[in-house]
Amino acid sequence: MQILVVDVGGTHVKFLASGQEQSRQFDSGPSMTAEQMVSGVLEAVHDWSYTVVSIGYPGPVLRGRPVAEPHNLAPGWVGFDFAAAFGCPVKVVNDAAMQALGSYQGGKMLFLGLGTGLGSAMIVDGILEPMELGHLPYRKRTYEDYIGERGLERLGKSHWRRHVERVVEQLVTALQPDEVVLGGGNVRKVKVLPPKCRAGDNTNAFVGGFRLWEESEKIDLADTDSKPETHESSVSGSQFPSLSQTQKT
Repeated sequence: MQILVVDVGGTHVKFLASGQEQSRQFDSGPSMTAEQMVSGVLEAVHDWSYTVVSIGYPGPVLRGRPVAEPHNLAPGWVGFDFAAAFGCPVKVVNDAAMQALGSYQGGKMLFLGLGTGLGSAMIVDGILEPMELGHLPYRKRTYEDYIGERGLERLGKSHWRRHVERVVEQLVTALQPDEVVLGGGNVRKVKVLPPKCRAGDNTNAFVGGFRLWEESEKIDLADTDSKPETHESSVSGSQFPSLSQTQKT
């Protein structure tokens, strides 16, 4: 199986395929539609081979389909047929969930993506649960308004860092994770990580995209009589290879 992973963000679309050592990307932004995203990817990967696609989508996803339009892109994503557009099987998951899946090492992990918005997901003993914590109320706005890109620009780095620390503290108190992974492009702007936190890496989104198909393939090849039907949400950090190993498969 050759996998193409597409990580759709508010500022860039990044992608990587099995057997490739270097990812590629192009700019996104508030005018980009789903059709434009697919066209851009197809043009950029014309020399790559792949049989299936994983897409990290910047919004809520239910049963493999976007259920709300993205906040930072153009409308037209809900109801779009990604499999027909790519011409092969496609799995769509929330982008934070995909990066969380690639960051997971076991136990109860909370993932917070400090990017254009605030992505969030939780994995508890191998069960992935995408979340939308960024739109919950915080102070006079939402969590995303304070520790997303808009908050960073409005508040400046110093005040933004304080809010990152406070938000993490609140969510750790409420959700009681074993650890918190801070990912997204702005994690590098956090000088001192809050307690229980480790820094993630945006390349983990690719790892998560590969894992979506690799884990499914393992289960499909096994005796599934006693397996739950919702096996695609179950992951195990010890089963998955590193990014470098995955790229060479």
